[in-house]
Parts: sequence; structure tokens; C-alpha cells
Amino acid sequence: MRMPGIGPITASTIVATIGDAHQFRTGRDLAAWLGLTPLNKSSGGKERLGKITKQGDRYIRKLLVVGMTSRAVMAKRSPEKVDLWTAKIIADKPFRLATTAMANKAARAIWAMLTKKQEYRQPAF
Repeated sequence: MRMPGIGPITASTIVATIGDAHQFRTGRDLAAWLGLTPLNKSSGGKERLGKITKQGDRYIRKLLVVGMTSRAVMAKRSPEKVDLWTAKIIADKPFRLATTAMANKAARAIWAMLTKKQEYRQPAF
């Protein structure tokens, strides 16, 4: 499994901990299991998302956030080398919120790669 921001230690830890990715119905379920999805505090039709939960596997969550932090630092130095979504979220949001959002997206991509048994494909620009 090769993906920007995900090294061999993180990849092997994720695969060993998750085991069969088919136990999660969607990538969001995996991200929620890791504690990377925001709390939903919506009421009366008004959407409000809170901070991430502290439930889930702390070690994998930390590995993903640290990996995405290094990717975000690289993206700040040379924004022409990253995809549009990453550049936009780093420019628009606070740095830690952006790295957590990137970790959430990475967890979903990892779920897709494990369930489909495919390599990572770079998003089109």
C-alpha cells in the first residue's frame, strides 16, 4: 500500500489492526472507528459538526494525523505538487483542522484500497 503521507509502518499497523476491511460497510465507518469523524450536533435542520471524537484507536489516528501533517507541510512549501483539494483545504482552514480532515480522507481511501485490492491512484487535477 503506497500513498502520500502513509509510510510502511503506518500501512502495516493499519492492515494488522483492521484485518478484513469488509467488516466496515463504508469508508466513513472505518474513519468513525478510528475516531476521525466529527461529532454531529445538528438540530432543527441546521447542520453543526463538532470536534473529532476521542474514541477509536489512538495510535493509528495519531499515525494518520502525523503523516498528513508532514504532507501538509510539504504542500505549504510547494503547492504545485499537491492535488487541488489538499491545497484548498490547507489555504482555507486552520492547519490542525486541515490535517485531521486529510487523515479522515486518507482513512476512507485506505478502506477503498483494502476492499477493492487496488493500488492508490492519484486524483486528477
